[in-house]
Amino acid sequence: MGNIIDYVRECGKITFKERPLGEVDSLVLCQLAYLNYGPFVEGMNEEKCSVSIQDIYLHSDRDRILDDYWYRENNKELFTAAARSARFGSLKVNYYVNVINVEDETQFCAMTYLLDDGTCYIAYRGTDATIVGWKEDLNLAFSKPLNSQYLSVEYMNRVSGYVKGNFYAGGHSKGGNLAVYAAMNCNEDVRKRLLHVYNNDGPGFRPEIRKLGNYEAVAERISKFIPRSSVVGMILEDHSDYEVVESRGVGLLQHNSYSWKIEGGAFVRAKNMRSGKLLMDRAMNEWILSLSQEETHAFVDTLYEVVSASEASNVFEFGADFKKSMQNIFGAMRNVDEDTKKAIQKIIHSLFETLVENIGQNILEKF
Repeated sequence: MGNIIDYVRECGKITFKERPLGEVDSLVLCQLAYLNYGPFVEGMNEEKCSVSIQDIYLHSDRDRILDDYWYRENNKELFTAAARSARFGSLKVNYYVNVINVEDETQFCAMTYLLDDGTCYIAYRGTDATIVGWKEDLNLAFSKPLNSQYLSVEYMNRVSGYVKGNFYAGGHSKGGNLAVYAAMNCNEDVRKRLLHVYNNDGPGFRPEIRKLGNYEAVAERISKFIPRSSVVGMILEDHSDYEVVESRGVGLLQHNSYSWKIEGGAFVRAKNMRSGKLLMDRAMNEWILSLSQEETHAFVDTLYEVVSASEASNVFEFGADFKKSMQNIFGAMRNVDEDTKKAIQKIIHSLFETLVENIGQNILEKF
């Protein structure tokens, strides 16, 4: 079983004209969306200026595309494999938008890939591996619509006016949530041209936010994939519209799309999901939905402060020293009210108990 890098190397000789875009192609494009296209791709005001992935790869300053993101070596391998392939190398990239506004806590990035079969793919960037980025995922699911969600709709409507034909949309992490939000809130004529939406381990929505948009009009065109031990993707998920994929990662590290297992050009579906974890996820979401907006914001802020007490700046450090992280976390919870403390303990427990499950699974696989 391979990952998305192996997939590009094995299937890269097949063009999109020969085989239409599929679930793994979508994840490849979503991961490539994390790269820094600023120095190479024009923005929204340049309607006809697009550049291929291969052109960027051949640029003398191509390493700038790898700036400022985790998984640098994996990203480099993926980008190189994509540029050298017939399937991805000729893809044109256009309409690159990257908005970072510290004052209103907005981080939004999107781009459009022009495929050689005449369709295009709108990719929304997710958050990075930092603990701050994890909080952003929480805020996105708990709060009323955020500025980044409004921007996702505006982006889809504008790009659809620049390109002809039908299109796909998708994203990883927060990007998956933005893709679904844009699809259910875009103009009706735009929605008619939307072929499919791919949500790769992105958070769900509060019921009231779903009702504000036209979710039912796109529900059958949405595919959501989460890893076995998903945390981010299970936030406000109703357990009815997702598929579970196998991952080589442990706990939170399964959020890393490079860890997802691929075989035969498709994700490897997980089997024998534990009912205990599903019940825990459902109970947590029911508790979240019972909170007011003020209580929800307070909970997210408190959870962020408690997790930050682990002294980890990213999810890799968070899982590196479990004993130290747990000591610091429980120390930070001494002044937290009982209801919030119980909820946080459930989340922390779910994060760490997946480690035990995965260690056992990995031992069995190796044996």
